[in-house]
Amino acid sequence: MGLNVSAPALFPFACDISVHLSDTSSGPVLELIGGRIESQSEIIHALAMKDGRSCDGSLPRIGTSNMQEIIQILDKLNAHLALRTFLVGHAASEADYTLWGCLKGDSKAIGLLRTTGFRTMAMLAAAKATTLKTQKTAARFALGLPNAIHGHVVTRFPPEPSGYLHIGHAKAVMLNHYFAKMYDGKLLIRFDDTNPSREKSAVGDSVTHTSDYFDQLHEYAVQLINSGKAYADDTDATMPLDHVCSCPAKSHAKLTKMGYERFHGIPSSRCDASIGDNQVRFSQMTLGTVDPDGAKWCLRAKINPNKALRDPVIYRSNPVTHHRTGDKCKVYPTYDFACPVVDSIEGVTHALRTNEYRDRNPQYHWMIEALGLRPVNIWDCSRLNFVYTVLSKRKLQQFVDRGHVRGWDDPRRGLNVEALQQFMLQQGPSEAVLSLEWDSIWALNRKMIGPQAPRFCAVLKDKRVSLTVFGGPTEPYFKLLPKHKKNPVVGEKTTVYSSSIIMEQMDAASFEDGEENAIVRGKTVAEDGSVLTVTVDLHLVGDVKATQKKVTWLAQIDSQPLVEVALLDYDYIITKKRLEGGDKFCEEALADRNVLGIASTADNNERIIQFERKGYYILDGRSSDGRLDFIKIPDARAASLAKKA
Repeated sequence: MGLNVSAPALFPFACDISVHLSDTSSGPVLELIGGRIESQSEIIHALAMKDGRSCDGSLPRIGTSNMQEIIQILDKLNAHLALRTFLVGHAASEADYTLWGCLKGDSKAIGLLRTTGFRTMAMLAAAKATTLKTQKTAARFALGLPNAIHGHVVTRFPPEPSGYLHIGHAKAVMLNHYFAKMYDGKLLIRFDDTNPSREKSAVGDSVTHTSDYFDQLHEYAVQLINSGKAYADDTDATMPLDHVCSCPAKSHAKLTKMGYERFHGIPSSRCDASIGDNQVRFSQMTLGTVDPDGAKWCLRAKINPNKALRDPVIYRSNPVTHHRTGDKCKVYPTYDFACPVVDSIEGVTHALRTNEYRDRNPQYHWMIEALGLRPVNIWDCSRLNFVYTVLSKRKLQQFVDRGHVRGWDDPRRGLNVEALQQFMLQQGPSEAVLSLEWDSIWALNRKMIGPQAPRFCAVLKDKRVSLTVFGGPTEPYFKLLPKHKKNPVVGEKTTVYSSSIIMEQMDAASFEDGEENAIVRGKTVAEDGSVLTVTVDLHLVGDVKATQKKVTWLAQIDSQPLVEVALLDYDYIITKKRLEGGDKFCEEALADRNVLGIASTADNNERIIQFERKGYYILDGRSSDGRLDFIKIPDARAASLAKKA
């Protein structure tokens, strides 16, 4: 990797400086004009990329304009500095000044100067260079994955089987699937079942599991112990300290001993135990014989006690029976250890992780490098967040436990899979952390279901009004009409015409005497002002286009009784956990008999319908009294959103 700069004002030297990282017979070195700086092999090796490009020395820029290559270079440097403050030793040297100058002189790399190790140098003499305006790059897939080889890309989706998947998982699985398809690769579905205390055997029966690799993971843990890179530890990680932490952070009053040591960078008293002692302890942990209270013992990776990368726990004792492996072991790998190892074993080439794990990326890479496994590329993206919603399985479980919802199979709201997929792909692999509005996804969903949803009529039962149509048919008759006027493929429905019809109170109250919707003869009104009956004359010669008023009606005949349905409209649970007395979240209605055909179909697509002038609904099933329950599908319209806000 070559980085060149020509900017004397940046350095305490009065000359141009060329930086080049290369391998020599004596090991990797950092070369400057007029001399060289020797450094530890692993330091320079972490920075040098054998396939990187060298600059020609004429431009104060990183020697490539390819964004993917720039990202690779900076990621290498960032991973290296995650464990260290300075490039060489424990104080700033020419290497730090030189590399900082190279980055400072390049607009693409300027963001890296905000890392801890470079903040001090950034306060020195400022570079006299033109400030380039940063451009906000849209999150697009055109950038592609780093180091991707067409036909050989393998992505994975590794949820924990501690609960049901929800919309929060959709972005992760769809992005992984998209990239795998984009490169003609494959997607692996793997449940991370490393914690038997939180897992459920009912979740995930047709996918791979981390437990499939428990034997190999155990062997790798022993390998770390034998190489002096892991140690058994019984530092208390459950009980708060018996004394208050002296540092100003108030939350530290509840720190455990292990948490206290981690925060203050204090090594565990067990970190220098001999390899033999650690082997014996881990063997006892595996058998569950380490002591009567064996659950307090764990295995920790010996990385670094400082705050940047504390010694993480990689195995924990747990006497709970595993739902797949039984009582074979009493110790289980943690996600931090199992995830990178199994990714490498299964052939994963690119791990898409939400940026909440970004601070653990160096730890991920350390596990793989310490075991000599095949490296895996990490791609950071933001997790999915919606307003008025929590997407934590733990918090969602509280809604179930407290009875706010009837269970994890709570009523569906008609979100189409294709709409969900398109929405997730529109978000792209962005790293921006946002709380998305629901109106965007529901508007997209409406476009998807609109052309396919059959149309029916329903009239609210509450204060419904009977109409007598003079001049109407003497006997009821039936007529076949399309279920969808613009899409005949949807099918046909039978519509009943009669002189006796019903309509909703609001429509009946809007009629005026002599109005040309249907010539109104008169209407009877109750004391409270509500309409009881209406009489009208059939008026077939009027201009339909000139009539602004639209009403919904149903013919009422004994031979074709109407069907009772419930039109359900759910509010946001978070903003209103309890319904107040005046809220009507369920309204009973009468619908035409065509909806009975919807109840018997097995096609989920036909469970979504539109009730004229009411919106889209999805059939949820039958209630205990045989009533059909339809749930309103949000449509992102202003009136609907106002109700929800």
